[in-house]
Amino acid sequence: MRHLTENLRINQHCREHLYLFYATAKAYSFDEFSDNFVELKSKCPEAAHVLENVLGFEKWSRAHFPGNRYDMMTTNIAESLNSILMDELEYPVSYIFNSIAKKISEKFRERHAFVGGKENIFVPYSERILRDNKSASNSLYVGNPNEVLNEYTVFGSNITVKVNLLERTYSYWKFDLMKIPCEHAMAALREKYGDGEYYGNSIYDYS
Repeated sequence: MRHLTENLRINQHCREHLYLFYATAKAYSFDEFSDNFVELKSKCPEAAHVLENVLGFEKWSRAHFPGNRYDMMTTNIAESLNSILMDELEYPVSYIFNSIAKKISEKFRERHAFVGGKENIFVPYSERILRDNKSASNSLYVGNPNEVLNEYTVFGSNITVKVNLLERTYSYWKFDLMKIPCEHAMAALREKYGDGEYYGNSIYDYS
């Protein structure tokens, strides 16, 4: 993402409108993506052409990403490896490959020991996301006007969305991509299970 941003800023002369690129790239829903991209296209037509026809939306857009965002540690493994192999980059290639294998083994052992000592189901980063989503869900209102099981309409944050707990889908698509309950899914779970123990357990059951 950083290299793409630099390309848009320098080669496509889109410095003043990079905020539109960020808004478009981070949009979860197709409608939000489309609205932002149309505005970006009107302000930076050359940059929009590159993003749409040269790169393709699936390479940089959340809304068009073909896989699951959950459990993806990085979208740029080359930069991650470079950051831990700064000293080795000037050595022969065979030495670099041996260093890569050694560094990855060390990291896996460190992470395995760290996670093994925790009682949480998820890694700390995911737990923080869940806590933030749970806190944000407290300000949302949930309705089920048609009394359809597992289908809820959630109001708040200037948007109205539909959550289907059975299918684990969300009209804004964030729940679908991240595979852990967003704030709107949290609100739907609270409406279904109340504020007790079942609600807390359901957060993990629906992840």
